[in-house]
Amino acid sequence: MRIAGYNLQDVKRVDVALTYIYGIGRKNVVDILKKAEVDSSKRVNSLSEDEQKRIQKALEGYKLEGDLRAEVHGDIKRLKEIGSYRGSRHSKNLPVRGQRTRSNARTKRGKRVTIGAIKKEESAKTETKETKKETK
Repeated sequence: MRIAGYNLQDVKRVDVALTYIYGIGRKNVVDILKKAEVDSSKRVNSLSEDEQKRIQKALEGYKLEGDLRAEVHGDIKRLKEIGSYRGSRHSKNLPVRGQRTRSNARTKRGKRVTIGAIKKEESAKTETKETKKETK
């Protein structure tokens, strides 16, 4: 079954498979399946053509995949252009909503990079490498 340019996995239950589409979460799935009158425990491969059409019709009111991604990207771009605080945080790859950054925010800031003090052993290795280069 293909919805909004995304192929749903056949072996998954309908309520789980729909959450793989960008823009649809667990709460939206419940509403969509009620509107389409489809049982949430059914598997995607066991849906009839009529049920598939009803699900697609129920999804027409939602922004999905490409349209939603473009809107979110446009909103972030607008924040950067007007020079807002949130826009500057986006451009610096830092948390936007007031979270602390001293000890957390690893997923946003990336892998740790040690700045400043290096161990004595490492400094001794770099010194020996530099002296070898100078003698050559």
